[in-house]
Amino acid sequence: MSFPLVRNPGEGTLYRYYDTVQEQVVSTSETRGVSTVLRLTMRPSDAPPLHSHSREDESWVILSGRVRFWVGSASLDECDVHDAGPGAYVFGPRLVPHTFQPITSTAEVLQINNPGAIEGYFRSIGSADARHDTDHTDLLAQYGVTLLDGPPKA
Repeated sequence: MSFPLVRNPGEGTLYRYYDTVQEQVVSTSETRGVSTVLRLTMRPSDAPPLHSHSREDESWVILSGRVRFWVGSASLDECDVHDAGPGAYVFGPRLVPHTFQPITSTAEVLQINNPGAIEGYFRSIGSADARHDTDHTDLLAQYGVTLLDGPPKA
């Protein structure tokens, strides 16, 4: 059942995702599947590969640092590039290729997925020494995610 929710930083559930810790701010079980919200503290090496989602829209709110977004093409070299700073809101509709990377040493970002089923993918990865997204293409496909190009260079 959905209910009103106020969750301050650090009050969400923490879990390992590759070599980082993510905070589950709001889970799909709390929104009846409508959305999932993660708080990410990212380094440049945490950038995901260029990818697209077929099942959800994705939004980001930049809380600190600066983040570069690549959008709109199946190749990083052909994407439009946009930089976002603290307070910025970025919307990535489903089927539009995208990736993002801090251009400062770290950035804190809220990531919002609507609907929130992709939460299952993030939670299933667990701990690893670094990102290995290409090892999980079958699992990503189960969530409607297609990898298109590598991540930006760190």
